[in-house]
Amino acid sequence: MGIRVIKTAVAALVAIYAAYLLGVDNPLSAGILAIMGVDTTRWRGIRTVLARFGASVFGLLFASALFAFIGFHIWVLALYILFAYPILARTGLKDGIITGSVIVFHLFAAGEVTGNTLLTELELLFLGLGSATLFNLAYMPKENKTLVALRARTEESFSDIFRRLSEHLRDPGTVWGGEEMLEAEMAIEEGIEVAQRARENRLIPQDEPWQLYFQMRRQQLESIQLMMESIAFVSSRVPQAELIAVLFDRLTEDVKSDYYEGETERMLGQLEVGFKGMPLPATRDEFEIRSSLFHLSRELRRYLGIASRWKKRKSTSAHAIIQ
Repeated sequence: MGIRVIKTAVAALVAIYAAYLLGVDNPLSAGILAIMGVDTTRWRGIRTVLARFGASVFGLLFASALFAFIGFHIWVLALYILFAYPILARTGLKDGIITGSVIVFHLFAAGEVTGNTLLTELELLFLGLGSATLFNLAYMPKENKTLVALRARTEESFSDIFRRLSEHLRDPGTVWGGEEMLEAEMAIEEGIEVAQRARENRLIPQDEPWQLYFQMRRQQLESIQLMMESIAFVSSRVPQAELIAVLFDRLTEDVKSDYYEGETERMLGQLEVGFKGMPLPATRDEFEIRSSLFHLSRELRRYLGIASRWKKRKSTSAHAIIQ
């Protein structure tokens, strides 16, 4: 049973009892409105409650005019839907269409448009949506443990990927299914979603370090995919491939480190200088492999640059940068 289910049950109960105590007609409607108002995050809850309240007030006024001038006929409800729904959608209140319809149908059931019936509907709105807002703001589950676990999954997958790439550079005949890439992608996308939820649960909006982290990992995963395309052209063992494999060996551990030290980037610079001093390829195959390794080193530098740029932006209180 999730926390949202528990909050919804309690919010509905509070709204119904409050309506009973205040003597509001049809108190169960307050419970229905409370159920509609409970959401997954604080800020999303505030936005949807405001949209639902605005749409309900508009629907109440618009439907009251229709009922007053045309009468309480069932086909008038269809007329309300035909005109009100497009207006609500265009004015950014589409999240409140259902809530507004509940109020309008409730007014139709009352069979009259008077100050008392309109006041009753407004009281139900305040009690139902107010109870939902109270519980939306009162408690939201912390996401930190989930984010830490997703970070660990991402880094472990990256480490396995670099190990696999290193093995292929040393032995081009190595077969790899690429399941670590899928695992990394799933962890990153889930991390971005959970980080966004954590940000929306803050009462004071601010940047979420976890969002920056998983966005960085997404960019790096795209870079790794390009590296794999270059490595796929390495069909035989060459000395240069062994030198790059050493860098990947280092990255299998660096990716789990809490700091970006730049040592791998420095080693890559030395390696690129060494490449330029090597004799030119003697065969076409060697030329193609050397060319692929050159593109690989360029993409590896971009991968490291992504981490380096992110480190410069982080505050001292943010989560540490990962290579």
